[in-house]
Amino acid sequence: MMKMERQQQQPPAPSAAAGSAVTVAVPGAGCEGEKKAPAINSDLWHACAGPLVQLPPAGSLVVYFPQGHSEQVAASMQKDVDAHVPNYPNLPSKLICLLHNITLHADLETDEVYAQMTLQPVTSYGKEALQLSELALKQARPQNEFFCKTLTASDTSTHGGFSVPRRAAEKIFPPLDFSMQPPAQEIQARDLHDNVWTFRHIYRGQPKRHLLTTGWSLFVSGKRLFAGDSVIFVRDERQQLLLGIRRANRQPTNISSSVLSSDSMHIGILAAAAHAAANNSPFTIFYNPRS
Repeated sequence: MMKMERQQQQPPAPSAAAGSAVTVAVPGAGCEGEKKAPAINSDLWHACAGPLVQLPPAGSLVVYFPQGHSEQVAASMQKDVDAHVPNYPNLPSKLICLLHNITLHADLETDEVYAQMTLQPVTSYGKEALQLSELALKQARPQNEFFCKTLTASDTSTHGGFSVPRRAAEKIFPPLDFSMQPPAQEIQARDLHDNVWTFRHIYRGQPKRHLLTTGWSLFVSGKRLFAGDSVIFVRDERQQLLLGIRRANRQPTNISSSVLSSDSMHIGILAAAAHAAANNSPFTIFYNPRS
């Protein structure tokens, strides 16, 4: 079963998600009439989340730790957990939950990926259900063609371009026409929000190298990228070219504004879990794999 709590200074168990954090949303929270965002491409989401991240499928059993979760949220908001979170003495130290559904998201401002999960506490479960949950989590995702590069100062310069390793360019990008001098083409890639970015891909220089030129500075400024951030190009099973980012941890990551925005939501964390535990009712968490 997947453990919905980050493991501190310990190697993760085989079925646990490494480096994860969760946030509980109060049931019913959200704005009516919000414009529905486009569905997140699963291949790109997982590439941005990192190679150690595994998401349990709907229908599996997971373990949710209320106290560990509360401490993580308090730390991310720089709050004192004892001073700001009410005590719920009847709330168990862990809840065995059925995962009803899971949807993938990305923050509109930062592109940080997270997942929304609906959990329901269960009072009983069989050995077969446990085995099926473990088996589902261990099933390997198919590997797509991709490359990831940590940006250098020249990659993020407004006057430069993006230097692509030769093997990566040949594996991911459409083939260049080397009868042209210099060989060049226009390529397009979709980001997590289904925005299309257009770049000029050219092979030039001494020694010759693959570069993204026109369009690259617009992408860097649009995403507010700095040296140390990473860029990921993925070619999915439909041969679409996808483009994502992983930001360097320059400072402690705050919980996404679209997930948690006020102290009232913070106080509601254990209230939602306590209500769900007492009534065996569903509640919603937001799982942040890179916190």
